[in-house]
Amino acid sequence: MKRIAIVGTGFGGYACARQLERRLRPGEAEIVLITPKDYTLYLPLLPQVAAGVLQPRSIATPLHAGLKRSKLLPGVAMEVDLDARAVNVLKISGEPVRVPFDVLVLAPGSMTRTFDIPGLKEHARGMKTLAEAVYLRDHSIAQLELAASTCDPEEQAARCGFVVVGAGYSGVETAATLQLVTRRAMARFPQLDPGLLRWTLIDIAPAVMPELGPELGAAARDLLERRGVEVRLGTTLERITEDTAMLTDGTRLSAHTVIWTAGVTPRPVVSSLGTETVKGRLVVGADLQVPGCEGVFGLGDAAAVPDLTAEPGTPCPPTAQHAHRQARTAARNVLAALRGGRPHEYRHHDAGLVVDLGGSDAVARPFGIGLTGMAAQLVTRGYHLLTTPSSRSRLRVSGDWLLNMMAPDDLIRLDFLKDSPGTLEELEHMPITPRSRRISVTESVGSRP
Repeated sequence: MKRIAIVGTGFGGYACARQLERRLRPGEAEIVLITPKDYTLYLPLLPQVAAGVLQPRSIATPLHAGLKRSKLLPGVAMEVDLDARAVNVLKISGEPVRVPFDVLVLAPGSMTRTFDIPGLKEHARGMKTLAEAVYLRDHSIAQLELAASTCDPEEQAARCGFVVVGAGYSGVETAATLQLVTRRAMARFPQLDPGLLRWTLIDIAPAVMPELGPELGAAARDLLERRGVEVRLGTTLERITEDTAMLTDGTRLSAHTVIWTAGVTPRPVVSSLGTETVKGRLVVGADLQVPGCEGVFGLGDAAAVPDLTAEPGTPCPPTAQHAHRQARTAARNVLAALRGGRPHEYRHHDAGLVVDLGGSDAVARPFGIGLTGMAAQLVTRGYHLLTTPSSRSRLRVSGDWLLNMMAPDDLIRLDFLKDSPGTLEELEHMPITPRSRRISVTESVGSRP
């Protein structure tokens, strides 16, 4: 039996596996999924988890429920050996294994991009995983409680200061939703001056979410500023300490909380192929195949897929919309590689963008039509319900939204990660530590005939 190895189970990897399960004939090939998680995460709604609007499980679809014919290998793909046609994997137990393949689909997704900024690793928080979202919520509420417990005005100002770096989708949605949470929480502490609460959104770019266009980007910025979020463009972080963020324009901000959302970068396994990359993304053809590597495909955030609907040389943006649709093309081309068929090219006209700004506010551009306010929020939530990966998730998300409307958030800390420093480095970038004993692929996913 042939083996199809799929690295990653985000939008691209999960959807590709589902398509292959439907199209493969019995006994034609086995599918091995390489991922450290046993769920696929609906990332666009992560800020709502941090805001307490959604429960963490609502946006996590279990792989075992959605995939019946695939074998799950819980581990991280460390490198791809093209000559041996095998993937070296480090299991979550710390045991290294080697997974041979006939066809490989690389959809490892991305992680938060960082720079060599003093204090960034030690003090910055991220917003890319469930752990980071849950921690940020608890941390934000805890800062207000700590501010209310001291009479030191400098400590109070730092505890009530929040800085978000990155004015893209993730940064804007994080600032918008968490600012609402902390503003409501301030009512619990009458001894604190409401004016102490300070949210600052910074970005080196000249505009907020330029992909939305100047009008909607300006509308989003205007809404944030009317809520009390200070937007500072053309500047970024110079260094961070425990209670201070220094900006490149010389501004000193008192803040115990710096949330770093300044872009993403592909997982390290992508560079292990040794093939051409563009800004870290794997160069692939319009058929999603890596040039010169038969039967090796890349998609999603990790691949620079040519956008055939745009100017020549333009790659598809790393969005969930493209990853989900690329998965269908990838599945068809995997089958073509197994059966000797003709590959298909990926072509998709962008259907638009949606940005949830918390409460009843949103901005959206469905099919090029600019929307704001309640109309945008209806379109935004409708889009999310249509694109969540399972009916179970849709029911949970709908139920959480309805419950939040009827019974607002209790604003309590759950303290699941109270013993963790909660930094981006700890919760997102920390690698699995390998064990000394090496085991064979026979012990992990079975030998390939």
